[in-house]
Amino acid sequence: MAALVLAVGLAVLGSTPPPAKGPSAPAEGFSAGRAMADVKRIGRHPHPSGSREHATVRSHLVQRLRAMGLIVRTQDGAFPQEMRAWFNRHNGTAADTIPLVNVIGLLPGREPALPAVALMAHYDSVPGSPAAADDGAGVAAILETVRALSLDPARRRDVIVILTDGEEAGLTGAKLFFAEAPERRRIGAVVNLEARGGGGKANLFQTSSLNGDVARAWAATAPHPAGTSLATFIYSVLPNDTDLSVALPRGYAAWNIAFIGRAHLYHSPLATPQALDTGALQQMGEQALGLARALSQAAQLPGRAPDIVFFDVFGLFVLHYATAWGWGMLAVALIGYGALAARRFDIRELAGGAGRMLALVAISGGGLYLLNLLSGAGPAADYYDRLAAIPRLQAMALCACLAAGILIAGRKPATPSGEAGFAVPLWVAGAALQALAPVAAYVLTIPLMLGGVVALLRLRGNAGLAAGAVVAPLVGGYGLMLGYTLMQAVGPMLPMVAVLPLATTWLAFLQLRPAITRSAPLAAVLLAGAVALALWVRLDAPAASIPTYSEARAPSARK
Repeated sequence: MAALVLAVGLAVLGSTPPPAKGPSAPAEGFSAGRAMADVKRIGRHPHPSGSREHATVRSHLVQRLRAMGLIVRTQDGAFPQEMRAWFNRHNGTAADTIPLVNVIGLLPGREPALPAVALMAHYDSVPGSPAAADDGAGVAAILETVRALSLDPARRRDVIVILTDGEEAGLTGAKLFFAEAPERRRIGAVVNLEARGGGGKANLFQTSSLNGDVARAWAATAPHPAGTSLATFIYSVLPNDTDLSVALPRGYAAWNIAFIGRAHLYHSPLATPQALDTGALQQMGEQALGLARALSQAAQLPGRAPDIVFFDVFGLFVLHYATAWGWGMLAVALIGYGALAARRFDIRELAGGAGRMLALVAISGGGLYLLNLLSGAGPAADYYDRLAAIPRLQAMALCACLAAGILIAGRKPATPSGEAGFAVPLWVAGAALQALAPVAAYVLTIPLMLGGVVALLRLRGNAGLAAGAVVAPLVGGYGLMLGYTLMQAVGPMLPMVAVLPLATTWLAFLQLRPAITRSAPLAAVLLAGAVALALWVRLDAPAASIPTYSEARAPSARK
C-alpha cells in the first residue's frame, strides 16, 4: 500500500506543471505573471484573421516588440482561393479577399553573420474563441522570452520573432513566411509554441529529424522539463500539423512545445485568459527561454545526430541515452526473469503466467474498445465534445483496467516460474518495439530491466523485496502518468492505449501485492462504474465548451 500511495504521488508530481512566477520575479527569468498581461490583451475577444479585433491585436504586438528594442515589420499577403472558401464557411462571411499579415521582429545579436534563432507562434484565433491558450499563450510566452533575452549581454546570435497569421486556416501564414520572407534564409533553429487545450504540462512533443543533439540541448536547458521521445514518435505518425510542419523540410534544428490539458478549452468560446492554467504558461515559457538563451549564446547550433531516447523523470530531470541501450535492458530482463524461473522451473506455470498477461492485455483492450463505442465514439461523434469528455473517459479507462486486472490477474502466481511468465509477453513486445521504433521502446524496456534486476536480487533473500518496494512505485508512478497523458492525447479515439501502462504497472507490483480473495465482486463494481461513465458521456448534452462553428451545437446557438 505504501508503494501504491507513492506511485500515485509521483504520477501527480509528474503530471502537474510548476507554479507560476509572479510579476515581481527576477527580470532575467520567465514570469507567467508578466506574460499574463499580454494574454489578457490578446484574449479579450475572438480575433480570427481579417477581423477588426485581429488588426487590433496585431497593432498591440507590433508596439510591444518595438518597445523592447526589436526591429519590426509586417509581411503582407492574402488568403489563397481554396482557403478563402474554407475561412468564409467557418466564419459565416463572404469576403472576396482576406488579408494575411505576419508580424516579424528582429532582436539583434553581437554576431549577426551567425544563423539566427527563431521563436514562432500564431496570433490568429478560430471564430468565436478568445484563444487565450491557442495561441495567445504561445505569443505571450514569446514576448516575455524576448524581454528577458533583450537584457542578456552574452547574446551572440540574432533572435527572429515570427508571429504568423492564418495558422487556423491551413498554416497559411507560415507557408507565406517560409516561401517568401528573406529572414527564412538566416534562420538556423526554430522554437514553436502551441496549445491544444488550456493547461497541463507543456510538453516537447516534436523535434527536427535526427534529433540527438536537438534533444540533448533541450534536456540541458529546461528547468522543469516535460517531453519524451515516445511523444515525438507518436506525433510523427499522426496526421496533425502546426506551423512547424512548414519549417521542418528546410532542415532547421527545431523544437515544438505545447500543452494539451484542459482539452475542453481547445478552440472553445470558454478559452478566456481567466481559464488559462498559468502553471502551463510558466512551464512553456521556461523551456522556450532556456532553449533560446542557450542557442543565442552558442558558438554552434545543434546539428543532425542519430535519434536518442529521452524522457523527463516526473518533471525533475531528463534521462537520455542511445537507442542501442534498449537491447542491453532487454538482456538484463531476460537474465533476471530467467534466473527467477529457473529457481523452481515449471513450464506449465510459466505458460500460465504468460497466458494471464496476454489475457489481461486482450480483455482490457477489448473492453476499452467496447466501452468507447458505448460512450458514443465513432465517425459521427463531435471531436470537440469528445475532448470535453476526457476526464470521464480517463476515469472509465481506469475503472475498466482495474476490473480486468483484479479479475484476470488478482490471484498471485504460485511459483516463481508463474511470476516470470507474466513478463514473457511484455519482453516479446519490447523486443519488437525496440526493433521497429527504438525511441519509443523505453516504456517497456526500462520496466522490464528494473523487474529483471529485482528478480536477480530476490535470489539473494530480502534484498529483492526491498528493491521491489522501490521499483514498483517508480514504474507504477510513471505508468499512471503515462496513461493519464496518453488518454489526454488520443484517449477520446483510442482509449485502448491505457493497456500499456496497465501491463507494466501490474508486472511491477506483482511480487508486492497480496492475493485478492474477493476479486469477482470488486471487479463487477469497477466494471459497472466504467459502464456508467461511458453512458454518461454518450447521453450527456453537447458540452458548452465546443466551438461556435461545431455541428454539435444547435442551429440557434451557432454564430
